[in-house]
Amino acid sequence: MVRALRQRNAADFAARSIRDAGKAGFYRKQTDIARDYQIFPIGLVALGCLASFDRNPHTGRIPLPQESKRIMPKYFSPHGGHPGQEQLLTDRAVFTDAYAVIPKGTMRDIVTSFLPFWTNTRLWVLSRPLSGFAETFSQYIMEVSPGGGSDRPETEQGVESVLFVVEGSIQVTIDDVAHKMKPGGYAYIPVNATWSLENKSDEVARFHWIRKSFQALDGLPLPEAIVTNETDVAPTVMPGTDGKWATTRFVDPADLRHDMHVTIVTFEPGAVIPFAETHVMEHGLYVLEGKAVYRLNQDWVEVEAGDYMWLRAFCPQACYAGGPGRFRYLLYKDVNRHMTLGSAPLSIS
Repeated sequence: MVRALRQRNAADFAARSIRDAGKAGFYRKQTDIARDYQIFPIGLVALGCLASFDRNPHTGRIPLPQESKRIMPKYFSPHGGHPGQEQLLTDRAVFTDAYAVIPKGTMRDIVTSFLPFWTNTRLWVLSRPLSGFAETFSQYIMEVSPGGGSDRPETEQGVESVLFVVEGSIQVTIDDVAHKMKPGGYAYIPVNATWSLENKSDEVARFHWIRKSFQALDGLPLPEAIVTNETDVAPTVMPGTDGKWATTRFVDPADLRHDMHVTIVTFEPGAVIPFAETHVMEHGLYVLEGKAVYRLNQDWVEVEAGDYMWLRAFCPQACYAGGPGRFRYLLYKDVNRHMTLGSAPLSIS
């Protein structure tokens, strides 16, 4: 009698474990849980009855909650303001010769900038080309009040852009075609496009604007404009990660017309980059959601939603997403071009 009661209690505990595991973002086989809690034979029967309604006949696994109900993405955006005089100076901002971390707490009113030909608009400059550091791109967080915008947003020749909306809505007109964009909205604006932007809503709009000098090549046509939303793009799962690490790609990686990619990287709780990535691509990483510890060069750095990481080429990097929720960031990288060597060498006779 005591043994049966103990088995029933174990079965109840295992059942709660299944529910908790589903909420945490992973699943386990019934037999694994039964083995862990030694539920034989009564508990295993009870556990099998509990899970038989949802068991996948091919895998024998309990489906994740997000398999039946999609988790809606979150997007952090700064609102400025100013810290009180009683607040301590201590923060996580750091600038090294290999990387920089700009925490969300530094994005205050006093560090905003303004641009010619933009009305009712201010911005935070997260990165700009720096000789000897990251040299290929700039990234802004734009804040456009109702009625604001620009009919002449870009003043430099040869520049391509990506816009990504994190709050509010904007209307972007590219070559006379108007597009309304809401949070999660992505727009690639090619180098030869004529475009404008306006906030026609009653609320402030905030979006990322990533700019790069386009590297045109003879024999490759120019890419066309792209306007879409994250919710309309299926993430690509990293092989061997059981769905815990995925990338939302707005541009086909095989399309070599593009010389930059802006993607969204998503880690489920507990997921990792299990090696120190060390490569030629520069990065800008803005944390949209969650928190994690990031290995940058030789340092482990805590980051959370609203923080920005800026990495030069060959800066070693890895990640551990400790939870409790998903960890997601907007990622820039330069791709698909030869390394510029400068002037051609003299011929040797």
